[in-house]
Amino acid sequence: MELNTATLDRMPALVIVPDYDRTAVTPGIAHLSVGNFHRAHQAVYTDRVLGIPGQSDWGIVGIGLLDIAPEAEKAAALQAQNGLYTLTECPSDRPDVVRVVKSLVEYIHAPADRVAAIRRLADPAIRIVTMTITEGGYYMDETGRFMSEHPAIAEDLKRDVPHTPFGILVEASRLRRNAGVEPFTVLSCDNVPHNGHVARNAVLSWAELRDKELAEWIGEHIAFPSCMVDRITPAVRPADAARLNAASSVNDLMPVFCEDFIQWVVEDNFPVGRPAWEKVGVLFTDNVAPYEQVKLRMLNASHSMMGIPGVLMGHRVVSEAMKDARIVSLLEEFLGFDSEPQLTAPPGISLPEYGLLLLNRFRNPAISDQLLRIASDSSSKLPVFVGDTARGVLGKGQDARRIAFLLASYCAYLTGRDDHGNTFEVVEPRLGADDRALAMDENLTRALEMSVFAGWGVDENPQFSSIFVEMRNSIRERGVAATLEKILLH
Repeated sequence: MELNTATLDRMPALVIVPDYDRTAVTPGIAHLSVGNFHRAHQAVYTDRVLGIPGQSDWGIVGIGLLDIAPEAEKAAALQAQNGLYTLTECPSDRPDVVRVVKSLVEYIHAPADRVAAIRRLADPAIRIVTMTITEGGYYMDETGRFMSEHPAIAEDLKRDVPHTPFGILVEASRLRRNAGVEPFTVLSCDNVPHNGHVARNAVLSWAELRDKELAEWIGEHIAFPSCMVDRITPAVRPADAARLNAASSVNDLMPVFCEDFIQWVVEDNFPVGRPAWEKVGVLFTDNVAPYEQVKLRMLNASHSMMGIPGVLMGHRVVSEAMKDARIVSLLEEFLGFDSEPQLTAPPGISLPEYGLLLLNRFRNPAISDQLLRIASDSSSKLPVFVGDTARGVLGKGQDARRIAFLLASYCAYLTGRDDHGNTFEVVEPRLGADDRALAMDENLTRALEMSVFAGWGVDENPQFSSIFVEMRNSIRERGVAATLEKILLH
């Protein structure tokens, strides 16, 4: 069966369709960069809230940003389906649950008409702009400085009509200010510590380079709350789409699947209003930081600790890697000895129990993600997910072998060849030529000078450098699997 507004009342019996009147829904949220995670997370919470009386003015306008063929195809598919799509939630111990998500009521592909996209953001009805532009999409260096000299930013500042998220937000703010329209709230939903502060820094930095007076207005009037998001949402390959559609009997051009776990913790700072998300499971707080630190430094860091060595050991999906007792032991030791001791648990959370829950979530074969996707863009992810833990371990003089193993594995990952001689694509769009040269330098300690590890203290610690070189030599001579076996605490 096709999926669109006309077929909603004829969906197969196993497909859940929310019963609110979608024709009464009007947009109040715009989302920049509509990836699978947004469609499995923020759009789901909003879909729930639209079923509550008095909340019908919080529909979502999706705005695709990238000028690439897959994004254009996504836009065409979602437009053909009137913004509708199926979401399959996959518990590890119960049957899957398939539902239609109705909260995405409009979709704009910005490269097709960037002026129109900016004008849509200037509409007074849009009171919140959320975004998922990836960890590396904020162009922050290791000191938290906005990289205004980066070619993508420098070029964007020259354009009359900007392409980057920050330029688009600034230009939409200009239109709102000039028209006397209240400013929107900007809510970053990326896995970045203090993501509200980072988003504010990026937007204000771009604005100051373009128009200092406008930058002052934005700084005074626009709120940038922080939040923590959590839901494992794998990439959808063609085989996955075919499988999902066969199971649902719906011919969905853009299906999504995910685990059944979902969490959203949000700083309650929305001066011009927000949906009643608290009524559908969102936790509002004055201090998101402890929650985001637990998630980033346990879940996301464990993904990196699994993904990079896992790829090199020949594994390709998470559930397969979790059948390898060596990787499970590595994660258990990393969480118990390295990550948890550096963290302060937020109210109501036991760090050991959270760690056990993570490992059980990773074991779920129904939502097993691609390890190559997890390992990709590690030059952006490692500083965010592992940097603080590494600094804590070194600062306290603790056992640094697992951190050294991860960094040595990352250098091996950059060669694009696993323990078995199989090659794979290395996707590191933000890793420069100088860093790549350091990673491949025959003086193995030079790799610790890579910008990826800047501020960790690893290049200034002789003991760590010695362990790191030992790990690199072992990986070169014996492989990642044998090296891992050597460092595990049995």
